[in-house]
Amino acid sequence: MLTFANLLFMALRLSEVDPRSASDEFVSFLPLAWIGEQMMSVATALSIGFTVNFPEEPETQLENIREIGPHLLFGPPRFWEGLSTTVQVKIMDTTPFKRFMFERLMRVGTRVAELRFRRAPVSLAWRVLAALARLLLFAALKDRLGLSRLRSASTGGGALGPDVFRFFHAIGVPLRQLYGQTEISGISCIHRGDDILFHTVGVPLPGTDIRIADDGEILSRSPAVFRGYYKNDAATREALDGGWLHSGDAGAMTAEGHLEVLDRLKDVLRLGDGTRFSPQHLENRLKFSPYIKEAMVVGKDRPFLTALVCIDGETVGKWADKRKLAYTTYTDLTGRNDVYDLIQRELDGVNQTLAAAARIHKFVLLYKELDADDEELTRTRKIRRAFVEERYAEIIAAMYRDDARVAVDTTIRFQDGKTAHIQTELAVRVLGVD
Repeated sequence: MLTFANLLFMALRLSEVDPRSASDEFVSFLPLAWIGEQMMSVATALSIGFTVNFPEEPETQLENIREIGPHLLFGPPRFWEGLSTTVQVKIMDTTPFKRFMFERLMRVGTRVAELRFRRAPVSLAWRVLAALARLLLFAALKDRLGLSRLRSASTGGGALGPDVFRFFHAIGVPLRQLYGQTEISGISCIHRGDDILFHTVGVPLPGTDIRIADDGEILSRSPAVFRGYYKNDAATREALDGGWLHSGDAGAMTAEGHLEVLDRLKDVLRLGDGTRFSPQHLENRLKFSPYIKEAMVVGKDRPFLTALVCIDGETVGKWADKRKLAYTTYTDLTGRNDVYDLIQRELDGVNQTLAAAARIHKFVLLYKELDADDEELTRTRKIRRAFVEERYAEIIAAMYRDDARVAVDTTIRFQDGKTAHIQTELAVRVLGVD
């Protein structure tokens, strides 16, 4: 049960750190049943008075965004990832000269964005190059995407990869991550300005207190916290125990005062030596790579962490084509040493950012993508962990032995009902974790 006071408090506090005005245009294209959209297109719109626009049809969403040219935009990670991927794919298919110019100018934008992320001074030379990049590329690119007037861009509901953040900040779109839950009227934390750490969700809003309980749970306190669950006093008492809202999420506060969300508390697992780890947090970090579409981290009650990795067939395929690496099928592509080397570099990069106990020791590239039709994923693309561990038990067992390769002899079913028999060997790649 949320009151008008709850919603308006959160909306006004959000506007303090992410200003908006009555003359702004906003595009609402997410389900209104979601608290994030209620916060943006109802509570915030009513408190500030900006205009809310709705796409004509789901299929015309991107076209309508370009037509409206909003000042404010809020979308889940898949929306921003989709825009970024669309640009990358179109650039791959353009002329060599345009691709050359895009790559050079993007380096300028990315360099300036990185300096700002690190709060380092931007020299006059880099400012001049950035202005030139805006003139030659970024202004037209933002206009093509409908983002030329965008002043406030935010995302929530899931982790967003650092490459996507870098891309949008490089072209001049101030994309920020936010975090919250329905019980606190939608939003409790957000990145502010250029104070962005890719693995965090920002700092608490004014009037919101965040602390981490002894068991790692994120607790919050704010006038935006709900009155309770409708006709469920027991659940309300549990959620508001001790005067703090219990999120059910595991997290940590960084030295910079940012909140890092790890996983649902019930999904945090332990290695054999008792060390806690969050598989979803690690999987999201792996999926920050454009070359990794899906990953499942294994390690519950085991001596170390391993990973089953599914490559992004389209992105890795284009990478292979540019290097003239011949392949026939997805399975063939995953077996290439060059592809293993590519993915190993991505995993090594992630490992360098993790505590020693949370690093991945070995990985395997699966011969197929995890699929909802094979009951490996839910329809919302969440991994059915127990089912996948059972299905690929022999592959997982091989990673915990000293096996260098594991034989696979199986049948897979396609969406059209057809089947294919696969006989192959998967390499077990060992990562340097010291």
